[in-house]
Amino acid sequence: MKLRDLVYRLYARRVEGRLDHDAVPKHIGVILDGNRRWAKASGGTTVQGHQAGADKIYEMLGWCTETDVEVVTLWMLSTDNLDRPEVELRPLLNIIENTVRGLAEAGCWRVHHVGNLDILPAGTQNVLKEAEQATYDVDGILVNVAVGYGGRQEIADAVRSLLLEHAEKGTSFEELAEVLDIDHIAEHLYTRGQPDPDLVIRTSGEQRLSGFMLWQSAHSEYHFCDVFWPAFRKVDFLRALRDYAARHRRYGS
Repeated sequence: MKLRDLVYRLYARRVEGRLDHDAVPKHIGVILDGNRRWAKASGGTTVQGHQAGADKIYEMLGWCTETDVEVVTLWMLSTDNLDRPEVELRPLLNIIENTVRGLAEAGCWRVHHVGNLDILPAGTQNVLKEAEQATYDVDGILVNVAVGYGGRQEIADAVRSLLLEHAEKGTSFEELAEVLDIDHIAEHLYTRGQPDPDLVIRTSGEQRLSGFMLWQSAHSEYHFCDVFWPAFRKVDFLRALRDYAARHRRYGS
């Protein structure tokens, strides 16, 4: 073992030992950023970068299990990513499909898709549906896989669903406008029934949300980490939890 790795391991153990589990965020959203830049920096291909990022997900979920996190939302593919050239998109979709299958087959986590299924290829849709059905009764961390996800798209889909629901009931636009509030829209989000994320982590050094969970993150705490996602370590994860625990959440006040 290299000296650097030993130092990191000892430091991670020290941070974990001081972690207050009562102050751990129950729902963590993660923007998995930096796969391609990690691959370029390490002399690998884009596909190798995406695969390394996918492999890191299992480690991350293991750390979440150890620290009593209950819900994790992983942004794996945005609506904007679907505009990438087919030569890059198809291998990425294959990796995502294999990863989602792996999460379901592990039997440790409950998989739930968040995103617009209709804009995804039929094969990807089937994988997501099957994973959700297969893990419906699993008593473990709820893992939201955000595939074909965009924050604006989610809000638009929620409003559309709300309008269709009330149209079927015969509610007029005037009647709906009289009673409409934020809870009505929240009931139609991809994450309906779930707690909003307490903490949102973005890797790679970028300090923006890029449309991730725009509605749900209104009162979330943010943690921006300089390392690329495939290089994200347990010590980085624990630092994010420590940083979160040290904050005084004001919920907009």
